[in-house]
This record gives sequence, structure tokens and C-alpha cells, in this order.
Amino acid sequence: MSLDVVEICAGAGGQAIGLERAGFEHALAVEIDGFACATLRQNRPAWKVAEGDVADRELWKPSDYAGVALLAGGVPCPPFSIAGKQLGASDERDLFAWAVELCVNEVQPRALLLENVRGLSMPRFAAYRQHVLDRLASAGYVGDWRLLHASAFGVPQLRPRFVLVALKEEDAPYFQWPDPVSHRLTVGECLRDLMGANGWPHVDDWVRLANDIAPTLVGGSKKHGGADLGPTRAKRAWRELGVDALGVANEAPGPDDPHPTIKPPKLTVQMVARLQGWDEAWGWRLAGRKTAQYRQIGNAFPPPLAEAVGRSIARALAHEGEPHDMPELASATLHDDVYRVLKEAEGHLSTAAILGRLSVPYDAIKLERRIAHLSKDFAIDMVETKSGPTYKLGEFKAFVGQEDHHRHEAFANRSGRSRIS
Repeated sequence: MSLDVVEICAGAGGQAIGLERAGFEHALAVEIDGFACATLRQNRPAWKVAEGDVADRELWKPSDYAGVALLAGGVPCPPFSIAGKQLGASDERDLFAWAVELCVNEVQPRALLLENVRGLSMPRFAAYRQHVLDRLASAGYVGDWRLLHASAFGVPQLRPRFVLVALKEEDAPYFQWPDPVSHRLTVGECLRDLMGANGWPHVDDWVRLANDIAPTLVGGSKKHGGADLGPTRAKRAWRELGVDALGVANEAPGPDDPHPTIKPPKLTVQMVARLQGWDEAWGWRLAGRKTAQYRQIGNAFPPPLAEAVGRSIARALAHEGEPHDMPELASATLHDDVYRVLKEAEGHLSTAAILGRLSVPYDAIKLERRIAHLSKDFAIDMVETKSGPTYKLGEFKAFVGQEDHHRHEAFANRSGRSRIS
């Protein structure tokens, strides 16, 4: 069975390595960052790598890859990040909805795999998630969201990722989410040999200090300085593990470096890569200088997690095991009751009418807040009447390929391009 994959927003290969190890072969990898593209090309010269905006019709033709086994990607996270403004569909960087439409309308793979930050799992985006499931169901796909922690799959850091898997109706009953591994690897266990490579006499004390998993690594923004392991709270967590998070070192500490309680060591790019799930045995080389390499690793999907999900998808496509009922994959999975009521309505609904049709208890204040959230991702037509406001659900605001969408204007601007990438 051929397991070809088109990977969008491929980055430096974290997801690519995992999918390759799960048995998939890349028909195409699309990525906008030049350093990441160079990394992909130098490690897999036979792969076709398209460098540029993934939504640019002149860069690649999705119809050329119709019917591949898998469409996969890690689309930009700022629209959903808790650390940002959570603009969702209103953010010109949002490509999640576009990727779903790409799946439904053009590529039509047997399976879809998209991953993003934990923020997408929050109540704020319940209607967004519901819209995605509804679109997939309309095209014959069965989809499910799952919050997966990298630490449950042999990666010594938190790194929660919100993952969407969708399969054709005939394949979905064979899909099962991967089981976590039994042992939780700590930072000290993972990095002992690298931290002690230059003869640091305090490495064993450091390993005992680093006896936990790390906070989530971050890739950082191109608008700011060099490599940095995270915001203030993360830096405190790193400090408790005996790590100085203010930058990345060129090499491991040596024989004359002080005890970690006096001066915690910094991580090297090689250490960061291992914490992200990279294995040196793979021989994967990163393009660019230290900061570019760090950002590629920090923004990556951990290969062990990608491999685990990829193997589950591959087994489902091969119809391995017995088919089973999938209540968690049912297209009727409800993420946002208010969205459902407004979507099913033929016209405007009053507050009382909406409350009367909800399947879960709401009050008027809670409903008003929910509609405010909805209005960030959907056009909401509100009409004031003598008895109060009435509401009607309008179009989805996200970029799904529209020629007149505001994303194009932002992307045409050089600074906007930097933000999107």
C-alpha cells in the first residue's frame, strides 16, 4: 500500500521525520522559511520541497496531488496561542481553515493530520472546531480532536499539541489514538551525556537537579532577538531544572565551569534538539547559524509524537485490526451548542429563542459572552427589536482561499510576510 504524504508548513522536518518513520513517503513538502527549506533539502535531496507561501497558487498545484494517502501539516499557531491575542479566524496568519478546505475541495486525501497549540482546544474556539468538523463531515470525513502531550510519548518536555485527525468514512472505524509510553523521560536523563561531554565535574549533581520534564520549548519570533527558551514563567521553570534559559550556548560546560546551583548551564542547539525528540542517529543536519537552527527546532512538531500518530493513521488506512464503533469520531460531536442553534436557524433568533433551543443550560449573560466569542470568527448580524436584540449567523471570517481576503494585503507587505512566517 502506497503511503504518500503532502506536508504543508513542514518546518525543519519534525513531523516529516515522524511520518517517514511511520511508513509515509513525501510527495511534497511546502514551507515558507528559507532555513527550514534548506534543512529539508540537505537531509532529503530526493524530496520535492516548495519554498514560499503555501497558499500561493503559483507555488504548487494542490490538484496535482489529489488522492494522496495523507495531507499533513503544522499550520501557524499565533491565531490560537494563549500567549497572543487569540484572534482566530480574524488573524491573517490563520491557515487552519484553509487547510481543511484544501482537504475537502482539492486534495481529498484518505486522511488529514493537522496540529496546533493547546489554545485551539479552549472554549473560545469551540465554534471554530465545530465548523471544521461540519465541513469535514460534509465531504465524507470523520474527524476528531485530541490534546496530546509530548511528554507521554518519550519527549522530556510538556509541549501539549492539539491534533486533528480525519479519515474517510470507510477508514475511520480502524483508527485509534496512540497509547502513551510507560516511562516519562526527564531532562537530566535525556541530556546527561551531552551536558557532561566536555568533562564538567558537576554533571551528576545537575542530572539530579534536572529530574523532571521541561516546560514547552518555543521557537521565538523573528521580530525579536536571538534564541531564547521562553517567557518569564518558563525561565523560572528552567531555573528550577538547573538551566539558564537566557539564550543558547555554543558548547557544553567544561572542567572549570561552576556548580549548577552557582551558575546554571545553558543548553546547546544539540541539547534542544534532543529535548524536542530528535535522535542524533538519524543524522539530521540543520541549516543556518545557531539562532536559525534553534528556531527551527523550537517550532517543530516532536518526531516521536508525529510518528505515534502517523502509525495510528497508517494502521487505519491498512484496515488493521477489527473495526469498532467510534463515538468519539462521530460527525455529530458537539463543540458549540450556540453555534449549532444559530447555524440551524433560518433567520434571526432572539435571546429567548436561542436559550430555548440549547441542549445545555445557559443564561442571558453567558449567551451574550458566547456570541461575542462567535463574532470573532463568524459574521453575526444583530438586529435590535422592541423586545431586544436578535441574531443571525453569517459567513466564516477565516481565510479559505478568497481572492479578496485581507490576508493578501498583509502578506504583500514585507513586514506582514515576516509576521505570517
